[in-house]
Amino acid sequence: MSGSESTSGGVFLVSVVGQIEKGHFSNYDNMYCKYAFVYGPDWEIVTGVEEGISQIAQKSQDERQQVVWNFPLDVSFKSTNPHGWPQLIVSVYGLDTFGNDVVRGYGVCHLPVVNGQSSEKMIMFVPESSSTLQKLTSWLTGKRPEYVDARLLARGDGREVTRVRSQGCVWIQFNVVFKDFHHYGFENDNNS
Repeated sequence: MSGSESTSGGVFLVSVVGQIEKGHFSNYDNMYCKYAFVYGPDWEIVTGVEEGISQIAQKSQDERQQVVWNFPLDVSFKSTNPHGWPQLIVSVYGLDTFGNDVVRGYGVCHLPVVNGQSSEKMIMFVPESSSTLQKLTSWLTGKRPEYVDARLLARGDGREVTRVRSQGCVWIQFNVVFKDFHHYGFENDNNS
């Protein structure tokens, strides 16, 4: 194999290690989060898991009132094309006053495109009922609006008809390493 050929068989690798650190939802407690990676057809997971679910955590009793999960992320992708760059979807759930499991927020972000450590403050949102009657009915029945499949958030199709409101935020820490990215003419230096 010559020095100019890729050592990974004609693909580049993106390895991500990190964690969903914490969240802040001022009026809620006892929450857990789910995550899922969504990526294009040219991408494949080499190691790690595509989705996961955390433990239930309580809000801290100090003035910050944060829910700390420190939920690990560890995944490696391979691809020949940056189109369909992987996205991380986070869904946060908790119990309402009737004991129903309800969504407290959804968020989505692309994985970082630079080597090294970075962090993301993900602003969360929840779907809203379109009328007052639907709001009342959903509150009484405990069935709040939510997405059947949160992966919809990574696509543009159908999102324009969804009514949402901001609710809380989640902090995520990423450590990203690329291999053979430069063989395809891509630059990913922190300095550029």
